[in-house]
Amino acid sequence: MVEFDMGQVVNLRVVRKRGKRQLAVKRAAEARFVHGLPKVKRALSTAKREKADRDLDQHQIEEGEGQ
Repeated sequence: MVEFDMGQVVNLRVVRKRGKRQLAVKRAAEARFVHGLPKVKRALSTAKREKADRDLDQHQIEEGEGQ
């Protein structure tokens, strides 16, 4: 957000539009990142994440195992 001096006149409509525009640019960048990946890379990252979760679950100590 832009900071203003106390004596500066500010058009709130312009500031509101500027804020909406910045938010739209940010959302568009996030969407390009998510939807811009090829299907193979998305599948690979999903598979890696699932494997990491499985590996972590395998190392978890069940109740009564550590005694």
